[in-house]
Amino acid sequence: MLKSVILFAIGLVLLIKGGDWFVDGATGIAKRFNLPDIVVGATVVSIGTTLPEVMVSTTGALQGSGAMAYGNAIGSIICNTALIAAISIVCNPGPVNVKSMKTPVIFFFGSAALYCLAAYGLGTFPRWMGFVMLSIFVVYTVLTVRNGLANPDSAEEEEEEEGKERALWQELALLVVGAAVIAVGADLLVEHGQVIAIGLGVPATVVALLFVALGTSLPELVTTITSLRKGRASLGVGNVIGANVFNLVLVSGVAVSLAPFDVPVENELLNTGLNLSLVFDIPVMLGVMSLMAIPALINKKLGRWQGIALLSIYAAFVVCQFVL
Repeated sequence: MLKSVILFAIGLVLLIKGGDWFVDGATGIAKRFNLPDIVVGATVVSIGTTLPEVMVSTTGALQGSGAMAYGNAIGSIICNTALIAAISIVCNPGPVNVKSMKTPVIFFFGSAALYCLAAYGLGTFPRWMGFVMLSIFVVYTVLTVRNGLANPDSAEEEEEEEGKERALWQELALLVVGAAVIAVGADLLVEHGQVIAIGLGVPATVVALLFVALGTSLPELVTTITSLRKGRASLGVGNVIGANVFNLVLVSGVAVSLAPFDVPVENELLNTGLNLSLVFDIPVMLGVMSLMAIPALINKKLGRWQGIALLSIYAAFVVCQFVL
């Protein structure tokens, strides 16, 4: 058990570091071709920061652990919204750019409706649904890039420190090594996450919802903290919403396309026979996104009360995973 905990932690570290290297390498290569910052941010950086979730979910699905793939996507969204974005909102509430926020929010709830169709209506995630999810991802990315190019003034760009320019071979090495390190980290995380779940006597879904989701969401946490330090909390919140869309359509889409899986049924609500995921996890996912996005779109600002409420929900969610 101790060995699995250590290897699980090593897997998390590899995911984080591999993600950093992959994003650095891919961003450097993209900028060599003089791609606009908004294009780099909406494609290379966004996909790179979501790559840990993609690898964990895909590895889990390919290894027959649909619970890991399923729980990681839902847990990452809950963690991104009720913990990471909530920290940003509590520390620095304020106005939001409704125009730029509207598109990702619409895509999120549209994709969530498709996800719910599979979970509640079909009880399984068939391969064709994975292809539909990936198609939505492509459309969303194209629209994000087009909107950014059409409205450069409204596109918030992070200030990057000028560092020493790397050679092309170094950027290619970062890209390849980063992807390889992420793959190794994901394999360790899935394999030993299941061992830990058995040792703790909890379903693999719980490990994925809590520990794996938190670990794979660390890139978004770093972005949020950086945005807070620069006094640009709305950038961190925007990154979280975009990451949530990617978790539904890219992370789940890749996993389902390669290895379709059924909705996990091993976790019941207080031994009532009700699937805990369907009556608790998915409603919490939809609830925290609604609590963050809908008041912000109506009032054109984020209030500190939202952040406090979201953090309270996350704390209760974690406790309930071990109680219910």
